Amino acid sequence: MTSLRHRVAADTRYVLLGLPMAAASFTLTVAGVSAGLGSAVAFVGLPVLAATAAMARNFADLERAALPGVLGHPIARPRYAQAPAGAGTFRRMMNPLASGQAAMDLLHAIITFPVSLAAFVLGAVWWAGAVLGLTFPLYGWAIAAIPGVDGGLPALLGLGTGTVPFVVFNTLAGVLFALTLIPVLRIAALLKAGVSQSLLTRAHDPALDSPSAAAWVTVR
Repeated sequence: MTSLRHRVAADTRYVLLGLPMAAASFTLTVAGVSAGLGSAVAFVGLPVLAATAAMARNFADLERAALPGVLGHPIARPRYAQAPAGAGTFRRMMNPLASGQAAMDLLHAIITFPVSLAAFVLGAVWWAGAVLGLTFPLYGWAIAAIPGVDGGLPALLGLGTGTVPFVVFNTLAGVLFALTLIPVLRIAALLKAGVSQSLLTRAHDPALDSPSAAAWVTVR
């Protein structure tokens, strides 16, 4: 039971809190790439593109830190090229663009927003449906008494009019949401995590499942 609560909490946190970060990453990355490409001819845009790539790498590191809690195993961080010893200021400034992974980080910042939005909607709708539906007997009678409600959806489906069918129908809907909450959260979390894993990580090595290896990956 404890592991199940942990899984629900981890999936909920990842799905709901992932949207604000994805929105910020998408907005800043699109603005940075647009500004950088627009002024690249005059070379002014190159530092802008490099700064955008460095920012996308930071967002990617935040996402990589969240992935093990969803996937259930450590993940391997790709290698990023280091500036050569003795490199000049401009070369060091451009270094974030020297790694092939930089393109994947930028692509992830753009692609992950619609995926995160879809995952957020699934998680939010199912949590709201479960909570509001299961507690509907506490306030449903007041809604049924509002002029114009006229039985709501149960009446339209021919299930009867009045307060009792209205409250029972919506409560049963809440039970359905509650029964399917865990698999829907899992699907939403894995949908988002799958995109991130494919773009931001290397292939998983089973040797990383040991505690010492997991700590090594985190430090890197």
